[in-house]
Amino acid sequence: MTSVLHGAATSVPTATDFSPEGFKLLLDGESFFVPFSRFPWFRGVDAIHLQRVTRPSEQHLCWPDLDVDLSLASLRDPEAFPLVSRRGLRTTD
Repeated sequence: MTSVLHGAATSVPTATDFSPEGFKLLLDGESFFVPFSRFPWFRGVDAIHLQRVTRPSEQHLCWPDLDVDLSLASLRDPEAFPLVSRRGLRTTD
C-alpha cells in the first residue's frame, strides 16, 4: 500500500535578521519583514522565542510560546488588516 500526500508541500518558517524595528521571516522562498509597529506582540521578545515558529497549515503561522497566530495574508498584505493589537503598545495617558 502506498501513502498519498495531502496538500501542498510547505517550507519551515525561519525567523532571522532581528533588529529594534522588527525581524525577517523566510518562508517558501519569500522574505517578509515583520515590523514591531504593526505586530506589537513581538516587541521585546527574545530571538529564541521568535524563532520558535510553526506552520500548522499552509496559510497559518503560530508562535506557541507567545500564544500568537498569524495568517500569511496579514504578512503579504498588511494594509488589508488595519487593526493592530494594543497589547505591547505604550501609551502616554
